[in-house]
Amino acid sequence: MRTQAPTNVLIAFYSRNGATEALANAVAEGASAAGAEVRLRRARELVAPEIIARVPGWSATAARMNDAYEAPTEADAVWADAIIFGTPTRFGAPASELRAYIDSLGGIWFQGKLNGKAGGAFGATSTRHGGNESTLLSLYNTFAHLGLIIVPTGYADGAMFKAGTPYGATAVVPPNAAPTEDDLAVARFQGRRVTEVAAALKAARPA
Repeated sequence: MRTQAPTNVLIAFYSRNGATEALANAVAEGASAAGAEVRLRRARELVAPEIIARVPGWSATAARMNDAYEAPTEADAVWADAIIFGTPTRFGAPASELRAYIDSLGGIWFQGKLNGKAGGAFGATSTRHGGNESTLLSLYNTFAHLGLIIVPTGYADGAMFKAGTPYGATAVVPPNAAPTEDDLAVARFQGRRVTEVAAALKAARPA
């Protein structure tokens, strides 16, 4: 009888102030609870150090997170059975730091190494109607090109009727605040849901 290996879940995110980081950790909790082996990875800054220095706290927060999380790599994406991207909104779209990582995957995309993996997305914004849904939906377009199987959250859990979106976990987090427990509950559900779908897809592949 075939014994299935653990489901590998890559959570690749960018966070500047910690809101998306908090969601990423909650997604990881949900994935781990569903039996996944999880890699949490933070995309690195692209802007010049002098620009970072102008924003209070940015440099210190980036240094803390870069100490805590490795940068995502091509090898992480190949390893994964599921890839979940997390990003703050930037004018209604994903942050360029996360996009830069995604754009680096062209080589393995061309080799077909991303086809059939489960994909999900989550995000945060600092203002109401700040672009959470448009950001996640724009990542759905990318998933289609990469060959990922899109796994939305839908309304498949009671947590979805309190927070988040049917496209993925989200939060509206003003400066110096944090996601609510309802936001984090949706993120945990998302991690669990994507893991369960990825496990089913993995089990259905030929040995």
